[in-house]
Amino acid sequence: MSSEFGANIRVSVFGQSHGRAIGVLVDGLPAGERVDMEELLAFMARRRPGRNSLSTSRREADSPTFLSGLKDGLTCGAPLCAIIENGDVRSSDYDELIDKLRPGHADYTAWVKWGGRADMRGGGHFSGRLTAPLCVAGGIAKQILARKGIHVGAHLVEVAGISDSPFPLSPTPELFTQVAEKAFPVLDDAAGEDMKAAILKAAEKGDSVGGVIECAAIGLPAGLGAPMFDGVESQLAHALFGIPAIKGVEFGVGFAAARFSGSQNNDPFTIEENNIVTTTNNCGGILGGITNGMPLTLRAAVKPTPSIALPQRSVSLSRRENVELVVKGRHDPCVAHRAVPVIEAVTACVLLDMLYDYDKDKPGNLTQEG
Repeated sequence: MSSEFGANIRVSVFGQSHGRAIGVLVDGLPAGERVDMEELLAFMARRRPGRNSLSTSRREADSPTFLSGLKDGLTCGAPLCAIIENGDVRSSDYDELIDKLRPGHADYTAWVKWGGRADMRGGGHFSGRLTAPLCVAGGIAKQILARKGIHVGAHLVEVAGISDSPFPLSPTPELFTQVAEKAFPVLDDAAGEDMKAAILKAAEKGDSVGGVIECAAIGLPAGLGAPMFDGVESQLAHALFGIPAIKGVEFGVGFAAARFSGSQNNDPFTIEENNIVTTTNNCGGILGGITNGMPLTLRAAVKPTPSIALPQRSVSLSRRENVELVVKGRHDPCVAHRAVPVIEAVTACVLLDMLYDYDKDKPGNLTQEG
């Protein structure tokens, strides 16, 4: 299925933005893992719409109902299935869009692929709404990883060209928690205020802005991954590009490495407390597709929300003529800040999945607390 990723832990997302419910099926989770529901709901609340003027006014509780896979708060070995009911929908806002294509959306490609039968209300299966069930799977994966001493955190490192401070060389779980508890997920609150002002300014004009999210994973063992097509970058990029609105992914310094010399880009090795580490982390904790024990770092580029109130050029499918389109309804002037926990979620799912291969010769490791 195209809406599924993972080899050992398979995550499958289903539903449409204005359907009865959206949901996720996670197969392969080890039995006996406790799920802290309070922690999971707090994690999902970071993505929830309608919290302030920086996001869509659509209000959804985003409280998952578990149909299978949990018993007495513990995973039971059966496939875990959770649904999130859609409540605050206004499908009439999309009546005109049945015939007029929204620039920047999947309206046209879905129309071509499924002969006009795709449910595109609210973006349908292509909507950012589908990231809510991803956060169910990822929130649980984060809890399991944390018990192994592996922590995943992210922040908004750029919006509308305004930059936040980057993560330090060795971020801590406490730093991840501090960012997660903020209403706006940045390290530098002054930069965050400038970002919020830029988002609101775009909204006032009927426009939108994009952003960049920096994510890090700490506590990973050296040796996770494989060369070439099963490398850590390959598997993470495959899943991260499945998140709606993600248009670019880079690891470590990413594209900046192309402007460096070898002496600038190489990370010198040193011994620290009898461990082999590097003094810099331009590689993002990955060499040859395999983790080297340093923090794994990546950045994901989030495009501006394509549904904007400004007039745009489009076409009428029925009349086969050029038309002007003004998108109505409720839309985010920037989705990047709400996508921060989604990047964490998908990263956590991929890393937990890859740990199965790393630990396959160590029976019982996956269910032991670290």
